[in-house]
Order: sequence, then structure tokens, then C-alpha cells
Amino acid sequence: MVTLPVACCALAFAQSPLGLDPATLLKPPADSWPTYHGDYSGKRHSRLTQITPDNVHQLTVAWTFQGAGGGIKASPILVNGVIYLTMPDNIWAIDARSGRQIWRYTYPPNQAFHIGHRGAAVYKDTVFLTTPDCHLVALDIKDGKVKWDVVIADAKKGFWSTNAPLLIRDHLLVGVSGDFDNLPGTLKSIDPETGKTQWIFYTTPPPGTPGSISGGATGGQMWMTGTYDPDLNLVYLGTGNPTPVLNGPVRPGDNKWTGSIVAVNPDTGKLAWGFQAVPHDTHDWDAAEVPVLVDGTFGGAPRKMLMQASRNGYFFVLDRTNGKNLLTKPFATVNWAKGIDENGSPIPDPEKEPARDGRLVSPNEGGGTNYRSPSFDPRTGLFIVSAQDAYGIYFFKPEHGAYGWAGADYGVYGKGMLRAIDYQTGKIRWEHDIGGEGSAGVLTTDTGLTFSGDAANSVFALRTSDGATLWHSTIGRVGNGPITYELDGRQFMLVAGGSVLYAWALPEKMSVPPAR
Repeated sequence: MVTLPVACCALAFAQSPLGLDPATLLKPPADSWPTYHGDYSGKRHSRLTQITPDNVHQLTVAWTFQGAGGGIKASPILVNGVIYLTMPDNIWAIDARSGRQIWRYTYPPNQAFHIGHRGAAVYKDTVFLTTPDCHLVALDIKDGKVKWDVVIADAKKGFWSTNAPLLIRDHLLVGVSGDFDNLPGTLKSIDPETGKTQWIFYTTPPPGTPGSISGGATGGQMWMTGTYDPDLNLVYLGTGNPTPVLNGPVRPGDNKWTGSIVAVNPDTGKLAWGFQAVPHDTHDWDAAEVPVLVDGTFGGAPRKMLMQASRNGYFFVLDRTNGKNLLTKPFATVNWAKGIDENGSPIPDPEKEPARDGRLVSPNEGGGTNYRSPSFDPRTGLFIVSAQDAYGIYFFKPEHGAYGWAGADYGVYGKGMLRAIDYQTGKIRWEHDIGGEGSAGVLTTDTGLTFSGDAANSVFALRTSDGATLWHSTIGRVGNGPITYELDGRQFMLVAGGSVLYAWALPEKMSVPPAR
């Protein structure tokens, strides 16, 4: 472990109080982005209005921060003027006004899967980091020193962890990843004060569990941060693919609750309802994408809705009180389903199962979308997602073994688009060509701006109403969802390009000082 303080530490923390009151997450103030999605809803929509379609072209770099190796895939979080940025085995505390490092913590070297990292969480005076070898580390918010370190799951069995924990009152929810066979889909609630496990929720129970409805499948990992409705007291999560991944015959049936959206009580870990986006998945299509929570009208009636653009190429709208389907429509090229069942789930076409002579399937393994976060703009009713039209060839033959991967050529064809979906109908209102498969999430604002990134290493701003390009800048591969915040009367837009974090703002003379 390495902790590196700098001289600015005292100044940065003197400007604002330490820590986070969990109640703040119910209605985050403009000077914060205190959790992975910014708030519990997952909409990634900001009410800030300083940056507009008329002045966005005047954005300039206010400061930059250099990470360490690889690319940044995390969403930074901001609490009390301090940004917490993660990469595998590392977390930095950064002054949000200047970009200066306050402290850095480095986790000891390990042999786990270093695929990337999504972000941190804060509870009172503690910052939390998940590690590639499936530990949860609690750090002192003042200096990054370790308070405690607990194991989430056994990395030697094939688990790893990349996700940003989700704090709900005194529950810290952490999911895991892992595509090895015989790993049950696992979500843990951990006491943020002590590190003790409060409950475990399994999407697929451990092998041998009586009464299992998974049909022998394992997997269904919850490796993306969920969303939460405080009124219903339900947390919503997308679940991953079943295992063995391509070998469907050894796990008959729908394989619940893999490839699904599930609603769980955060106090007990009990399942309230589940909706399966990908029954009996044989193409590695996680449904782990963000379940976005929207209150509005649907079909002329008020609804508490959940929306997901899923990796299988379908856009779903559910009633989040009970999981009933309201809408299922494709938002990307799909050829793997032969219809939609009475519950709103796609019906897999047996002709598209992986086979000895190969099957041309759309989407490919990368999916119609993936981990990159969408955004919902309540003013236009548009759900905006980084999508992909793509084809892959899937193979399977018994000689590959009873379990595990068979093979696929995923690079047959692929084209990336930012798409704006009308949630009432599922129709595409507009699209913006981003080249190849995207890596950037989406941010929208009340002024009618949409921020994201493309395959040409640019961050850009579009007009939300029609997708017109208003601004762009080449910064490197955009690997996270942009966030925005306002400090001292100045709005910042924060986005990563490669291993560098960029803070953009209007020139200071254009920023409006706060009212006195």
C-alpha cells in the first residue's frame, strides 16, 4: 500500500467539511456528484444551466489530472469539493477546483483480472474501493489510510470486482464479476462501519441448492452499479450472462435470473420481482446495463417506470412497482429472436444458437450496447444510449468440452451510433454516428445538451432535441460517462480521455458568480 499526501491537502479540506451524510444521496446538491450515477435514478441528467447550446463551443480546459497506466473507465465521484477517481488497484483524492492531488492509495500487487474499474463510494468519513481480487477496502477520507479490508468473494475461484459500490443508508452493496463456470451470481450488502456482511443475494444459487429455478446454470453476476427507489425501497440491478457461456444444452430452460433485471429489498436482500431480458442466453449478452428510473406518463397514465437499453439489442420499459412489461422494442440490429412473449421478453430463435458450422448473429458479443451508461432527458422524453449495429459468427461443437467457451468471430461487422429513443414508442428520434463501438457514457443537461464520446477519440456536445453537433475536442479514448458539477459559481464538465481526466468550463469571465 502506498499513500501519497501533497501540500494542498490541508487547503482543500479546509474549504469544506469532510464526509458524506447518506441522506444527501436522496437529493444531491449542485456542487456534488456523490455516487456512480450522480443520484439514485441513474438518469445522468443535470439541472445545471450555465453551459448552454449557445456557449458550449467556448468550453476550455480548466485543469487536467494524469492517472497511472491504462485508460480511465470510472465515473469520478465528487463530495465536498473533492473528486475520488479510481483505476484498478488505485484511487486518488483530487481537488475539484484545481485538479491537484490530495492523496493516493495503491492496493498491493495481485494476480487478479485487471479489466478496468468503475468508481468509488463514500459513507460519512470513509471512502470505499473494490479491488480486482474481490476485496472491499475502507479508507480514511482525510488521508487515504486503510481502516479495514474484507473479502467480497474468492478470487481464486474466478471472481473479480470492478464495480462502484452503491450506498443505501447503512447498506453498502457490492457486486462481483466472473465468467468461470460454477460461480453463483452474487450481490453482498456490507456494513459500511464494520465491513461485516449483512446479507447475500444470489441470482443463481450455489450448485446443489434445493429448489433452484436456474436449470443448472450458474453466473448472472451483478458487476454494474444498480439504481434505487427510496419510496418503494427497492434496488434495481441488471444481471449477467449464464455459465457455461455458449453451451446451452447443459443448462435447459430460461436460466432465471441470469440476463435479467431484478428488484431487491436493500434491507433484507430478498427478491421482489424479476424480468428476464435474455431467456436462456447463449451469446454472452449480459443484461447488466443501467436500469434507469423515470417517473412520468406512459399510455396516458402516470407510471413509476424502469428503462433499460440491454446488450441484446432490445429497449425495455417496465413498471418498476411490479416488474410488468410496458414496452419492448429493438434499438439496434437484432436477428436472434423470433418474437416477443406475453411477458415482454424476446423469444430466442433456435436457428441462432451457436453451432459447428457457425451462425451469423446480431448483435455480436459486444452487444447492441454495453457497460457505458445512457442518459434520460426528462424535458424531451429521450433515452440516449451509445448503441452498436454489429454481427458476429458463433460456433459450438462437443469437442470443445461440456463447459466453457466454444468460439466466435466477433469482428464481422460493427458500426457505433448514439441513439435517442422515444420512451413512449421505442422509436429512434435521431442518431449520431460515432464510428466503431463506443466506450463513453452519456450526460444530458437541462439546457438541452448531450455530452458523450466517439471512436475517433473525441468528446462532443450535441443538441438534445435533434442530435446536431455543437462542439467537440480530441482528448483520447473517452472511457467513462461525463459528469458535471458547479463550484464557486462555475460549472465544470469532467470527462476522461485515455488515462487523463479533463475538467472543462467556460472562461472565468463568462461564469456567473453565485448570488449573495
